[in-house]
Amino acid sequence: MRNRLLNAAERLLVKQGVDAIRLDAVAAEAKVSKGGLLYHFPSKQALVQGVVERLVDRFEAALPGPEAPAGAYTRAWLDASIPAEAPEGEATPSDSVPVALLAAANGPEVLDILQSRYRAWQRRLDDDGLPPGVATLVRMAVDGWWTARLLGLADPKGEDHRALRRLVTGLIDAGAADEHGTRPSAETAPADRPGAARETESR
Repeated sequence: MRNRLLNAAERLLVKQGVDAIRLDAVAAEAKVSKGGLLYHFPSKQALVQGVVERLVDRFEAALPGPEAPAGAYTRAWLDASIPAEAPEGEATPSDSVPVALLAAANGPEVLDILQSRYRAWQRRLDDDGLPPGVATLVRMAVDGWWTARLLGLADPKGEDHRALRRLVTGLIDAGAADEHGTRPSAETAPADRPGAARETESR
């Protein structure tokens, strides 16, 4: 029953936004009595906390552990947030549940859940084996991109989406290569790679 209620709350979030999370509306969406909802979630804040906690747990489950190779955690952050292809049509619960907006709109106790998880995630990003700042730059880019997609703020579509994703992926790959000294040499690098000619001249 608890998951049924949380599923109903997520559907309302996607269809109508954060203001739709009202106890009577969630009960109706889940097709249960309001009393049945209150048995599991005695207040709106408890319901919202349950939604936020489940969403961040779901996101965290997609991220690798500390034994992963360099850059794997940062790449997983990208993969868990931005699909390989720009989705068409309406957002779905698995795609664009506005967890940050939900947390921010429901007071400091709820927002603290998300903030504490972000602090832990950031520490893991800092230890992902990339040059200083690279993982954070990727996170900020991905989080901003995700927000633009969620709110329809001129987010890239089609080939623009794919090209931007390749650019972010390339930043991760280059950072992992730099940290392990495996950056392509001038002899094997494409002639049009920035700096290739200068590297050849300096050898």
